[in-house]
Parts: sequence; C-alpha cells; structure tokens
Amino acid sequence: MQDILQEIVAHKRIEVARQKEAVTPTVLHRQVEELLATATAPHSMRQSLAQSASGIIAEFKRKSPSKGWIKEDGLPDIIPPAYAHHGAAALSILTDEHYFGGSLRFLQKARPLVGSCPILRKDFIIDEYQLFQAKVVGADAVLLIAADLTKDECRQLAQTAHQLQLETLLEVHTEAELDYLSDHIDMVGVNNRNLGTFHTDVQNSFRLSAQLPQDYLLVSESGISQPQTVRQLREAGFRGFLIGETFMRTPDPGQALQTFIQQVTAP
Repeated sequence: MQDILQEIVAHKRIEVARQKEAVTPTVLHRQVEELLATATAPHSMRQSLAQSASGIIAEFKRKSPSKGWIKEDGLPDIIPPAYAHHGAAALSILTDEHYFGGSLRFLQKARPLVGSCPILRKDFIIDEYQLFQAKVVGADAVLLIAADLTKDECRQLAQTAHQLQLETLLEVHTEAELDYLSDHIDMVGVNNRNLGTFHTDVQNSFRLSAQLPQDYLLVSESGISQPQTVRQLREAGFRGFLIGETFMRTPDPGQALQTFIQQVTAP
C-alpha cells in the first residue's frame, strides 16, 4: 500500500512554497511581531485539558483522505462555536485543504466565536512559516507529527512555537518516537491511526500508556467513538481525547458532543 503520509508531505512542501510566494516570510514575520506586541495571554490548551472533567478536543474535520467527505457543508462559524458552547475542553481545526477540506480561514473565522476555548491548528507542519501562519490566524497550539519530521526539525519547530507563544502537541504512533520529546513539548498525543496506511486501532493508546512520560499531559487521538473508551483511557493516564468523525457525521455535531460528554462524566 502506498504511504499516504509521504504523499501528503510532498504536497505540503509544494503548498508552503506557493504560500511563501503569496505572502513572503518577511511580511508574515512582521504581522506576528505586531501581534505579539499587543496580544493578550493565549488560551492554554494544556491547562484546559488538565482541568476538564471530560478532556474532549472536538475536531472540525470535513474530509478524510481515506473516507472522502464527512461533512462537506460544515461551516466554521457554526460547528466550532457549537462545540465550545456544548463543553469542549479544546478545539482542533483542520487547516489542510487538499486532503482534509480545511483552511486557515476556518480557524481565523472560528477564533472570535469560541470565547476562551483553546484552538489547535491541525495540519502537517514541516516549516516554521506554518507556525507564523498559525499565530496570525489565532491558534493557541500546534500539532507536530513525529512521523513527518526529523528529531532536529521537531525540536527546532517546538522551540519556535514557544517563542511565538504557541503550545505544542507532539504526535507519536510508536514507542521509538518518544525520542522526539524535548523541553518545548507541552503535550504528547498518541495517534491511534497509522498515518502511512490510515489503519486505526484505539488499543495503540493502551499499548503505549505504560511507556509514556507522566510529566506530560497525555492525549489519545483518533478512533474514539464510545464514552466508555474515554473513561478507560482516563484510567490509563490520558487527559485529552481528540474526537472528530464521531461528531461530524451527525446532523448536529455540537449536540452530539454534549450528549457524549454527559455520558463520559456521568457518575
């Protein structure tokens, strides 16, 4: 089977190069400097997850490379605010357009509508340019994927993210990728989906739980569809749970989230 991750990263390099032509790094850096000079304190995703009884990171995900469109008509000014209103501890907004039907504009549009709810920029970040983009559109945190970075690249991107007052979620799929941890990582996410094949198995989080450093806030990502699974993952030490498709496939994702949280937190 073709490695989908390699295909996505190759396309991402072309995409970022084109974006740099449209808005030069110099212009983007100047925008961020002005923003940092006047911005208030960012919303902490790590703190929000640590304090939440459910820890649900509700994802605005309209499309998947393996399953096609999930909710092609999903609107960023409707669904993310509904997630925030119905109790999400944090939001994840896909900004990859080609494979996931996302956009930086979606995050920018949602930011003023979700109050203090932290927003994660979910994308394949391979260049510090994307970190500056994330800051400009209002992200509070960024995803760094070990599988598409070298250790040095990951550490440098994490350091730059912190300089921009962005929190970092390091995504791993295997125990070996825990070597990517550094002082500039705030959260560790176990992706239950293999990004090479897109095969998903939530047991991956349970398998890695004993090897995960407990001084980081732990997040389980992908393949979570049952409240009982969240309860079991919390017992294994996880405090964040990234869920998208389960909500996005329903007529009312915000209401689906609320019902899910009620079942997670019920006595």
